[in-house]
This record gives sequence, C-alpha cells and structure tokens, in this order.
Amino acid sequence: MAKLSGTTVMLTGAGGALATAVAQELIDAGAELLLVGRGEALARAEDRFPAKKVLDLDLTDPDCVDVLKKQRADVLVHTAGNFSMQEAHKASDKDYRSLFGANMQTLFHAVQGVLPHMLKQKEGMIIGVSAGQAARMSGPRAALYTASKAAVAAYLLSLHDELRTKGVTTLTLYPMGAIDTPANREAGLTWEDTIDSRALAQTLAHAITRPARAHMTELKVYPEHH
Repeated sequence: MAKLSGTTVMLTGAGGALATAVAQELIDAGAELLLVGRGEALARAEDRFPAKKVLDLDLTDPDCVDVLKKQRADVLVHTAGNFSMQEAHKASDKDYRSLFGANMQTLFHAVQGVLPHMLKQKEGMIIGVSAGQAARMSGPRAALYTASKAAVAAYLLSLHDELRTKGVTTLTLYPMGAIDTPANREAGLTWEDTIDSRALAQTLAHAITRPARAHMTELKVYPEHH
C-alpha cells in the first residue's frame, strides 16, 4: 500500500461512489483529507471519514476559489462531475452548461484554488477524471459529455507542460468503462462489466507516491472483460 503520511489531499465530489473509495484508500495510506462536496453526500462522507476540514462548496461558483485558496493541499484529487446522454439534435444550451459546468468548470475553479500553495512550496499534484469516450474522442449520444471530459484531459495535460518545471504535475485518469457503483448495478451492469472503484482508488494512491522521474501523465484503466 502507498504511504501518504504527512500528505494533505483535497478530495472533491466527496460522498460520491468513486470519491468514497478514494477517501478510504487515502485514509488507509495515512493521508489527511480536505473534503469538498455538497449537501447530503458531503454529510455522509463527513460521518464516515476523519477529515482535516470539510467544505460545502458549489465548485461552479467563482467565489469558491477564494475559499479554496485558504486551504493548504499537497494533492488535488478532483472526482466531481456529471454524466448525461442526449441525441445530438435534442441537445440544449442547458445540457451544454450543465456538463461543461460540472466537468470542466469545477476542475478549473478547484485548480485555481490549490495552485497558489503548490507553486509556493514548489511541489504538488493535480489528478482529474476524464472518460473512456474522451480517450477515444467519440461517444454516441454523448457528444457534450465526451467534449467536456476531453476538455478535462487537454486542460490537465497543458497544465503539466506549463507547471512541471515548477514542481507541480498532473495525472488524467481514464476509466475505460463504467465504474462499479450502486447506480450502475441498478442500471443492469454486472460486476464483470464494470471497473472496481477500490482498484481505481488504489491506482490513484500509487500514482501520488511515484517519484517525479517516473511520473505518469495519463492512465487508462479497463474493466475485466475488455
């Protein structure tokens, strides 16, 4: 197991299925958590995990950046996001704003919040979650979702190119399939069809502890029957 004692990790999307698995793995590895989320999901995470701080924030609101800048995070793990599908001719401006807001704007604000401290200490890591559709650059009935997740990947890769000489690196995680969550099980997906959320969490914890000389900028994780 990766050892993260003394490392403070800001985890967004707290209370979500992936974030819950990540939180448990990070706690087991000795990390201190800054939990960022909303409402009932955040309350569940707060009850379950010991946290250095718990922040109920709307990451689509630019005002959240000032709150985040007051925190000191060594690592940002951004799992906040949203998914929806629509036929191309039925997609609306509301769909566009919803998906780019949840997937890209939240990441942008989270990064703007954590970067000042990371740059000051000349060390930090930013992890974001893209999607298999974005890695393939296509997604039937998911053009807006795919585009928003592709934007996440392009943004993180560009950040890495700009900031790596200043000690800040990025990692884009591509789940190349659905993650094993209660919602996906209810939708009829089986254990074999999905990616184990705990395995994803373990992968992220391992990536955080890799030395700079062996850093990964992109990581694709597949379901068992790929």
